[in-house]
Amino acid sequence: MEFFHQPNYDWMGKAKYFVSLSLFLLLVGVAAGFWRHGLTYDVDFKGGTLVDVRFAQAPDIDVIRKDLQSQGLGRSEIVPIHDISHPNANEVEIDLPEQSQDEQTALDQGKTRIVTALQQSFGAGESNKQDFNAASAGDLTDYLVRRDPLSLGAAAGNRYTGIGTQLAAYRDKNRDGIVTNLDDLKNSGVPAQVVASLHDGFYTGSFAIRNVQIVGPKVGADLRRQAVFVTLYALAGMLVYIAIRFEWIYGAAAVIAVFHDVLITLGLFALLKFPISLTVIAALLTLVGYSMNDTIVIFDRVRENNRLMRREPFPAIVNRSINQTLSRTILTSGLTFLTVLVLFLMGGPALRSFSFALVIGIVVGTYSSFGIAAPMVVAWNHWRGTGNRVATRTGPQPVTKPGTAKRSPA
Repeated sequence: MEFFHQPNYDWMGKAKYFVSLSLFLLLVGVAAGFWRHGLTYDVDFKGGTLVDVRFAQAPDIDVIRKDLQSQGLGRSEIVPIHDISHPNANEVEIDLPEQSQDEQTALDQGKTRIVTALQQSFGAGESNKQDFNAASAGDLTDYLVRRDPLSLGAAAGNRYTGIGTQLAAYRDKNRDGIVTNLDDLKNSGVPAQVVASLHDGFYTGSFAIRNVQIVGPKVGADLRRQAVFVTLYALAGMLVYIAIRFEWIYGAAAVIAVFHDVLITLGLFALLKFPISLTVIAALLTLVGYSMNDTIVIFDRVRENNRLMRREPFPAIVNRSINQTLSRTILTSGLTFLTVLVLFLMGGPALRSFSFALVIGIVVGTYSSFGIAAPMVVAWNHWRGTGNRVATRTGPQPVTKPGTAKRSPA
């Protein structure tokens, strides 16, 4: 499939515009890094406790911050979660600084202190009842076994275990973790007697802790260091491969272009305050391989055309090579871009940073192959004195016999 029929664009003539765009994006990234005080790291890298809280109504972030300060958690970060697939999720992530070296202790302390802080403004419920939105399947089962609303007697255990699991699953999957009215549980498929019994022992809280993650500071530092090494090892391995396969200048240009892609992506992460996590590192490594593959395709065509078009100037050879691979570039990059764009828009908060890195990386990585890597090779050949070869005549040349000279007209 070809999107263009014999394109003839002067890419090398426009190289200065690509370089200017890259310099602008890099400067924006550097400025954003100073303005935002560096990159924002997820709990994977900086350590601490990450608590996911969902509310029945849209919460006031200032109120949450004030409540956390009252519990000595003023250094916590509160990040609202915006999800296109759940526009009314009313969910926030609370990032607590590391409180204890013991992970289980920090986990319990972080969750307890957040619940205590939020109860000040969002209500603590009824003291003699349990919060249904905070109850586990086991808590529901124990309650039903004690009350035995179905009068099952000795056979109550297994039956109520299934009902407790069913209620918890309905709350978490069908109501996104928040049930605002216990009567809604009639739609879960459990008997009406069970729902009526729950009114006596449970109330519906206005928020629920959906998830708690914790990473120790030492583990976070080790992960951050290993992520840097993994990326550098990948770049070094590709440099060696391309230097052997082509020439060292091709490998250097490709690695610099990929390094440029990573820096621009990280700069946009700093600008938009997307957190850097392990999944983002996986996306960056994917970007490195994807961008390098596109660059190698162009360089391979340059090497082939360099043998077939020996009398042509080297910039013309590079332009021809890029134009010949243009349809392939648009087809592969365009389809991949549409896929990751849908993932970014519909994938939810868990995949937002990962998919954002791929969306930006594919765009930047595609244009850097012909806008950064290729012009670097052309500039090197020009500096070396082989970049402006002039075409010579290809017709038969006059032959002069040895010992004779061409006689000039009288």
